[in-house]
Amino acid sequence: MVSTSASAAASVSSAESDYRAWAAYRRESVAAPQGSLALVLTHWSAPGEPAVDDETARAGHPVDALLTRLQRTDIETGLPQEGYRIWRQDSPANEAFEDIERWEYDPAWVIEGRFELVDEDRVVPFEHIKDGGATRGLPVSGDLVFEIDGTEYRLAAFDTNYGGPKLHLVFGDQTNGAESYGAGRFLFLDHPGATGDLAPGDSTPVTVDFNRAVVPPCGFSNQMNCPLPPLQNRLPFPVRAGEKKVRFAGDFSL
Repeated sequence: MVSTSASAAASVSSAESDYRAWAAYRRESVAAPQGSLALVLTHWSAPGEPAVDDETARAGHPVDALLTRLQRTDIETGLPQEGYRIWRQDSPANEAFEDIERWEYDPAWVIEGRFELVDEDRVVPFEHIKDGGATRGLPVSGDLVFEIDGTEYRLAAFDTNYGGPKLHLVFGDQTNGAESYGAGRFLFLDHPGATGDLAPGDSTPVTVDFNRAVVPPCGFSNQMNCPLPPLQNRLPFPVRAGEKKVRFAGDFSL
């Protein structure tokens, strides 16, 4: 019969192996043709104006550059905005990229908590890094609630679709700036309310694994406009788990 301690050690070893595989996948994904490092341009037409045509958008870029389209609502006018992005494998960031620095896997940062469905139509204002202090309302159907050292924390995670229904946690902690990316980090969790089984006020167990915390896309390209941690998502202690910073060669900076 396998002892409890041996079983626990095997579980940690398996989790560490999974973490290494995830870290390798992350490195490959940010350097992919449409990975964050490849983004060299994000352009927005004036509110209410038509989209820029393909030929104009591609001007000055190689034939193998990738063009993608996007839309948003202008903060000031409320009018629709048409945008496009140019992705290039020969981007300066891609060529200078060395690695994503990260902490070693730590099982202590796998936290058991709960997800509380508050209101399916709840919207929380999030400031974005390139919006000059203005905020955009993002759908936040509930909160992640967990305890650290006997203190309960309640963090707002907004709803997104990232390979399926997800909760997108934007959080800050005391490592930001000195040890980890200064503007905060992201964490994605499977959305426990995606099945529709929860009603407002209900809760369900959820695992918050901070080992999977990542540097946001704006840490790889200055053409990204990432949400910043709202006040309630700024943890008053260091979270030394997951990704720290992006390492570039020489004196390259975004």
